[in-house]
Amino acid sequence: MKLILASSSPQRAQVLRNGGFLFEVVPAHVDESRREDEAAGNFVRRLADTKASAVAANLPQASDPVIVVGADTVITVDGLILGKPADARDAREMLRRLSGRTHEVITGLAVLSWPKDERRIEQETTRVTFAALKDNEIEDYVASGEPLGKAGAYAIQGLGGRFVERVEGCYFNVVGLPLARLYRILREMESLRAAS
Repeated sequence: MKLILASSSPQRAQVLRNGGFLFEVVPAHVDESRREDEAAGNFVRRLADTKASAVAANLPQASDPVIVVGADTVITVDGLILGKPADARDAREMLRRLSGRTHEVITGLAVLSWPKDERRIEQETTRVTFAALKDNEIEDYVASGEPLGKAGAYAIQGLGGRFVERVEGCYFNVVGLPLARLYRILREMESLRAAS
């Protein structure tokens, strides 16, 4: 069965590729704004589902069966939700907030079987502990450009990995796609199809 990743994230695509999956990338163009007072888990699950649904809605009617995967990731610390920084100044503020602290990385994952419209929506949470960062380390990291476009202003699989002291939970979730959870969902959906 054809697999589609409803994301423009090269990190998510790399996780899937390294996991041995054959897939096509079809970015979802959706409003990623958070609703007022929306909890982090609800936010990422809703966005993941919105992304997968938007891509599925644009599939040709005569298409063969397809599995569409949507995902969205945020970071929470001190009750605040950190998405992608708006600019370098925002990235610096996020990194200062994470410095010497433990934060949570939450990814919403939506897996949609089309055209049956069978769907699974779940979330994965990983705790990450950062080393205490010096101002010059933050400045140098922001100057590298890597923090921009990354939830929480860092990439664990890149230069930002040197700041991570401990990971409790799924490493791939921090990259943006909880691989083991996705694999389990795909296996379970395949079992459901075989039984029906």
